[in-house]
Amino acid sequence: MASPSIVWFRDDLRLTDNPALRAALDRGEPIVALYVLDEESDGVRRIGGAARWWLHGSLASLGERLEERGGQLVLRRGRAAEVVPAVVDEVGAGAVFWNRRYGGVEREIDAGLKEKLRDDGVTVASFAANLLYEPWTVRTQSDKPYGVYSPFARAVQKLPAPRPPMPEARKVPGFDGHVDGDELGAWDLLPTKPDWAGGLRETWEPGEPAAKTRLREFLDDDLGDYSTYRDEFAGGATSNLSPRLRWGEVSPYQVWHDTIEHRGSGEHAKSASGFLSELVWREFAWHVTYHSPDIATVNWRRNFDAFPWPRLNRAHLETWQQGRTGVAVVDAGMRQLWKTGVMHNRVRMVTASFLIKNLLIDWRHGEQWFWDCLVDADAASNPFNWQWVAGSGADAAPYFRVFNPDTQRKKFDPHDEYVREWAPEFLSENPPEPMVDLSETRRRALDAYAHVRHGG
Repeated sequence: MASPSIVWFRDDLRLTDNPALRAALDRGEPIVALYVLDEESDGVRRIGGAARWWLHGSLASLGERLEERGGQLVLRRGRAAEVVPAVVDEVGAGAVFWNRRYGGVEREIDAGLKEKLRDDGVTVASFAANLLYEPWTVRTQSDKPYGVYSPFARAVQKLPAPRPPMPEARKVPGFDGHVDGDELGAWDLLPTKPDWAGGLRETWEPGEPAAKTRLREFLDDDLGDYSTYRDEFAGGATSNLSPRLRWGEVSPYQVWHDTIEHRGSGEHAKSASGFLSELVWREFAWHVTYHSPDIATVNWRRNFDAFPWPRLNRAHLETWQQGRTGVAVVDAGMRQLWKTGVMHNRVRMVTASFLIKNLLIDWRHGEQWFWDCLVDADAASNPFNWQWVAGSGADAAPYFRVFNPDTQRKKFDPHDEYVREWAPEFLSENPPEPMVDLSETRRRALDAYAHVRHGG
């Protein structure tokens, strides 16, 4: 009698370059494709609203693609440590395969499951699929994790090249028996009262096919201009692959090798190298998060615990969230975020710097807002980058770096294309007045940072 394999999908919602799925196919038994929405396990961070919208679309796409190939996606909700063994028992599974996760709580869940299932006689295997360089494989000469990007990047260059991506699964032999599963619509991942996702629907199409299309378009049309225009707010040379990587609709191995194939020479090669360095920055964020799993709530540089945050001004926080600060680039960025679920990377730095340094609001409040509003909200990159701007993180921006929004606007939106699209009132005869004086609040921030620098 067949003992099916369970493929537990997580942040790898794709059929191409999916080692867990490939292992199940190689085993040669029927496959139960399982996704577990775990919002109950202690310490698991509940995904934000925009990310829930994306997850719904990506799961719907994955389910359709599995059915086209003879399989079926089974949806279950609950504690993964309980749900996965329950499904194993229900179907009489002989093996469970998954691709590794790197968050602290997630690793504990996976390790516990691996031990329990193996004790029960079930074959269990996990695979590297969502990072090019697993965090424990990159160490300093003194056998410690890295805390600075440049030596980390040099270290990974000395490692073997990332493996080539695996081919797409063309057939997925389904399980003939009955398996109970939830209806995707019953999970209420989509906003209804009110439905605020209109801008997300206009901007994005979740799912692996759209991810592959976007990767091809970027490499064919935009890669050559990446180094020249990547920092321009309205330049259009960015890849827009961040949500695709976050949900695993495309793997970093696919992006890496396809980029190298399109690398070319001269300026084109320079652009390709610059783009690949962004992939390595993503790896660095996960490297740091693996070794500091509380990065979303705790200062990576513990001396920043002494930072003299004033009492939270909720009115100022809400003004920033709503894009009503009276500062053109900040307001444009926050409105882009609310409507589309993303924001240009440099604008993210400008808006974060304004909140932290001009308004003196703790970075954790901004990180949580981005977590709720970003379709690419990533458990490593989001807090890692917020701490980088704050100065409390690994290889952080120097304490004295306060992004001036007006200077950034002149340099990276010289024709006001970005501001015109998202905050056109700033181009009128009577533009809004900024809620704070940029120079005065910069001096105040430097005084506060000096408090940390001198030991509190």
